Amino acid sequence: MNNIIEITSLRKSYGEIKAVNDVSLSVNKGEMFGLVGPDGAGKTTMIRILCGLIIQEAGTVKILDKNLSQDRKVIQKNIGYLSQKFSLYGDLSVDENIEFFAEIHNVKDYFKRRDELLDFSRLKSFRNRTAEKLSGGMKQKLALVCSLIHEPKILFLDEPTTGVDPVSRRDFWKILSKLLKDGITIFMSTPYLDEAERCNRVALMNSGEIIALDTPQKVKEMMSQQIMEIVCNPVRTAYQAIKKNTALEVQMFGDRINVVVENYKSELPSIKKLLIDNKVQITDERVIPPSLENVFMHLIKDAE
Repeated sequence: MNNIIEITSLRKSYGEIKAVNDVSLSVNKGEMFGLVGPDGAGKTTMIRILCGLIIQEAGTVKILDKNLSQDRKVIQKNIGYLSQKFSLYGDLSVDENIEFFAEIHNVKDYFKRRDELLDFSRLKSFRNRTAEKLSGGMKQKLALVCSLIHEPKILFLDEPTTGVDPVSRRDFWKILSKLLKDGITIFMSTPYLDEAERCNRVALMNSGEIIALDTPQKVKEMMSQQIMEIVCNPVRTAYQAIKKNTALEVQMFGDRINVVVENYKSELPSIKKLLIDNKVQITDERVIPPSLENVFMHLIKDAE
């Protein structure tokens, strides 16, 4: 069995809003699969359906070769879930939170496993501290440890690093890569496209639909246009000038803009002239390989 998760024609609506709209995909055993998209794309709804927490309107889900509608309890014993919101008990210590989750999952002899996980997440020296006194990054690590106490085969993570500082975020990724080496399958959602680059495969999701699904490299290859990067000042003036006076697609990133063009050499002179006419200073310009973010924004614009 290579496909550990199989989703076919999945649908879920909230009133007029189609949160998950006819989604089909499969996840391979042992891979890290990323569901990527902005807020409101349908990522959380999708993960909650896969964890058996809400019921779909249509479509089928098979996890570990079992049908989710018929074998929900069996599947839930074999999966871990880390939700977007911190869901542990603030007045319980680190140790007590882990103990509580071990008991929920009916894990009797969890002491060795708990110590291993505390070592592994570098939380051992904080084991007696209450959860509410932990930093944001530590809270996420504790939540992850709690979701791993029963040794799940699949781990579902819903935007696990949102609001976490860069150092804790890096720590979190080290932990995830160790889990992958141990053979756990990871299905995660993220709004961060740099995180998506680390996944084996990604599904780009927008308005409840999957608009691209492949390895990060193959998704980037879907874009035939060139990305012209211009470092300039004031960047907002440059962005608005191109948006207002051309039909070109333009994206703003810090002190630079990315302009999607068919041909860099032939289109550069007219873009430069437009910016200079609008009193924009150009420091540098070059062609760059498309990032996942470029492709995602391009595909959304195409769909519109």
